[in-house]
Amino acid sequence: MVEASTLNKESILQLLDTVTDPEVPVLSIIDLGIIRDVEIDSSNKIKITITPTYTGCPAMDVISMNIRMILLQNGFKNIEIKNVLSPAWTTDWMSEAGKQKLKAYGIAPPNSKQIVCTVDAFQEDEAIQCPHCNSFNTQLISRFGSTACKALYKCNDCFEPFDYFKCH
Repeated sequence: MVEASTLNKESILQLLDTVTDPEVPVLSIIDLGIIRDVEIDSSNKIKITITPTYTGCPAMDVISMNIRMILLQNGFKNIEIKNVLSPAWTTDWMSEAGKQKLKAYGIAPPNSKQIVCTVDAFQEDEAIQCPHCNSFNTQLISRFGSTACKALYKCNDCFEPFDYFKCH
């Protein structure tokens, strides 16, 4: 529990690191990079700014509720959570630890060096590494995987299907 006397941005970020993405529960909202800002004003009001991974992401309501719940459980009642859409979230905001957690969970993390994120970036010849066997001999099955922010691929070596967390 964070005490009011030690209330600072870092302690709030530590609490927020315990809030997971409901769609990919191995990732915290810190790993995802959706926490844009944490402010504590002179009256100890905690203002948290978040950006969804894409506009209309259905998980954002649950994430906002979970942020509020963790803060309430730690004795904070004066909370404001604000959704900001601009600038749009990008996979560049994901932590490297989060990308490694995705891979260990069986989801190919976004490529670290995307030149341009366009529809053309998701053609069958894009080299997406299989998170199961590390092969680059993979093929796009569907531009949409288990959620809209992922694409479905299949490994041609180990034959396992897997989601790829699309760049954007």
